[in-house]
Amino acid sequence: MTPHASSLSTTPASANQTNFPAQEKRQQMASQLANVFFSESLFDAMTDMVFFVKDSEGRYLVVNQTLARRCGVRDKDALLGKKAEELFPASLAASYAAQDAMVLSGKKEIHDQLELHLYPNRSPGWCLTQKIPLRDTRHQIIGMTGISRDLAMPDQRHPVYAKIATAVRHLHQNYTQTIAMADLVKLTGLSVAQLERNFHKIFSLTPRQMMVKIRLDAASSMLAESQLSITDIAVACGYQDHSAFSRIFKATVGMTPSEYREVVLRS
Repeated sequence: MTPHASSLSTTPASANQTNFPAQEKRQQMASQLANVFFSESLFDAMTDMVFFVKDSEGRYLVVNQTLARRCGVRDKDALLGKKAEELFPASLAASYAAQDAMVLSGKKEIHDQLELHLYPNRSPGWCLTQKIPLRDTRHQIIGMTGISRDLAMPDQRHPVYAKIATAVRHLHQNYTQTIAMADLVKLTGLSVAQLERNFHKIFSLTPRQMMVKIRLDAASSMLAESQLSITDIAVACGYQDHSAFSRIFKATVGMTPSEYREVVLRS
């Protein structure tokens, strides 16, 4: 080895990166930006994702075109300054407002929450929602931002897709029954950790979220298309009692089963 080569080998490849004042450059760029909401135009191009920024009172300040379209308006400006109660059914708006209040109070952030959204001009659609507070230079919460991403199609190229698909098929065929994680482990030959990790990689959902989705898909169809009572639908969808079904339905959809039926039938 030559002396020159030896001297090179003692210098870490990442030295220049380590010494680069990233935080300083970030702050410098932030102070120079003409439009701090530059991301708005990027989110406009994402048709499978809702994006918004709200002030401390829950009013929309920034939205993307996807949210405008799903609220049934052409121009994004039609949403600015409005609260959820002015755009969504009362029961849904109350749920969104309660969720926003937790984020704006600093009590809770929302990460990967499975939700069934019901927009005025589209069929119900599943999404994963993220909401976080926005803070000023004194670390005080001054607003919030969030995204709701439509549930993606499964990655069928994943090496264990066939095994996970077998588990999903089992959930679809037996959602009226209690299914334990041990059943899926036995069915796929994967460990609990492998099952959960690969489930999320392929479907962007945990096994439990997938079970909730399958059951509530069936329930929402029954609520819209049948005259069955809420209790009968709960039992038909694998829930032991009316209250457990209603609690999970409201946590996921934002309204009770009876409120959902009323909204769907009215629209």
